[in-house]
Amino acid sequence: MARIAGIDLPKNKHMDRALTYIHGIGLVSARKILDKVDLPYTMSSDDLGGDDVNRIRKVIEEEYVVEGDRRREVSMDIKRLTDIGCYRGRRHRMGLPCRGQKTKTNARTRKGPRKGAARRK
Repeated sequence: MARIAGIDLPKNKHMDRALTYIHGIGLVSARKILDKVDLPYTMSSDDLGGDDVNRIRKVIEEEYVVEGDRRREVSMDIKRLTDIGCYRGRRHRMGLPCRGQKTKTNARTRKGPRKGAARRK
């Protein structure tokens, strides 16, 4: 099992999909990384050698912001929006969608479970 950026890559998956388990790397970034280290997308994560893992790790460390640093960056961006009090920051603070979705009937992911009629009174 390969360990890259503090994440154990899943077993028996194609490498382009396995790299997306690292926070901050999506499918397009994973394919760019594999192109740079000259590995096929369909190679299984079980077949990685130590040299392949080191080459992938080196590319990720040099060119990408991943895992803890990426999570910190995102949380600081949200904190900045809430501190300046802009519309998006207020929506984050209230736990509502920030990107213009309607909230009358949907948005259950952000708003949480429905409160029944008995609870409202």
